[in-house]
Formats: sequence, structure tokens, C-alpha cells
Amino acid sequence: MPEHAALIAPAAAKFTAVLRGMGEADLTARTPCTEYDVRALLNHLLYWGPWLEAAGRKAPPPEVSSGEAEADLVGADRLSAIGAIGAIEEQTARLVDVFGAPEAWQGQTTFGGQPMPASMAGYMVLDEFVFHGWDLARATGAEFTVAPEVADAVYAIALEIGDQARAMKVYGEEVPVAEGATTFERALGATGRNPGWTP
Repeated sequence: MPEHAALIAPAAAKFTAVLRGMGEADLTARTPCTEYDVRALLNHLLYWGPWLEAAGRKAPPPEVSSGEAEADLVGADRLSAIGAIGAIEEQTARLVDVFGAPEAWQGQTTFGGQPMPASMAGYMVLDEFVFHGWDLARATGAEFTVAPEVADAVYAIALEIGDQARAMKVYGEEVPVAEGATTFERALGATGRNPGWTP
């Protein structure tokens, strides 16, 4: 939704704050995403960021020679942890520029060569900042807070696209949360994350 454009910058700021506290020693830390350690999660962010930026600009997708699993964007022969973090910060700034504008959320776009509502690309960016920001914070012991309006938005998104996201293996199976859980904890559970996860 175009009104979500105003949430992109504050969500990105929290995400970037976590990145800036990370270093080389964090690369092998486990994350709440069972298939990713920190290195693999940074690789994921670097791989898909240009696709999301292209979707927001309604431009052709980037040319790639391999899939995410084969890409080694944080390997010793490519980027150190500091280099990867810097690259993700720059990528994040570009995504904020694109998706901070309401028009990026309007109409249709393509992602991975497939047509989709432009708002879905915006949802994906907001989810990346918030949920992967939380993943990295939990993995590295950093603090991570979410503004109430951002929590409301990502919870609503998780409920709206949950079945589709689970079918695509983007979300895990829903995790039950406590009766008194916060909105953000409910959002985490809806995406397959345990709010109480620790390394």
C-alpha cells in the first residue's frame, strides 16, 4: 500500500543500526533462519536487493550468472564482513529512496521475470528490513526495537500473504505465541519465527 512508504525509512534505520554493530567474528553465528548463518543471510540480502530495487523502479531485473545458493557474495574472494555490511548499507539507502516514494507501491511490476503487484515488492522490502533485522540482531546479541506502526504493518502483511509466503518457502510454518504477545511477537510467529529464539 502506498501509505506503507512512510514506514520504509524508519524500518531501514533500525536495520542499519544492527548492521553497523557487526563484524567479521559474527559471520558464523547462527540465525533464527535455520538455513542461514550470518554470512549466508548477508549473502541473501546482497543477492536479492538489486532484484527488489529493480522491481521498485519497474525496471528490468539484474543480469545474474547464478542463483542465490551458488552466489558467494560474502566469501573471502569477494567481500569481507565489513565490505559486505557497507554494500548492504548502500543497497539499503537505494531501497529507501525507491520504496520511500508512494508511486513505487502503485500499479504492477515484475520480480524474477514474473508479474506481481508493486505493493508486493514493497511488502518484501519492509519484511527484509524488519524480520531480517531481527534475525541479525538475535544472532549477534544486538538490541532491536520496532515502532508500533511498523509492527502493525508487518503483522498485517504477514496475515495477508502468509499462505502464499509459506507455499513459496519464504515464511516457515506459523509458530504459536503467548496469549499476551506483542503485535511484533505475533508478526514473528506468523512468519515462522520463535520470538524467544536465542543462539
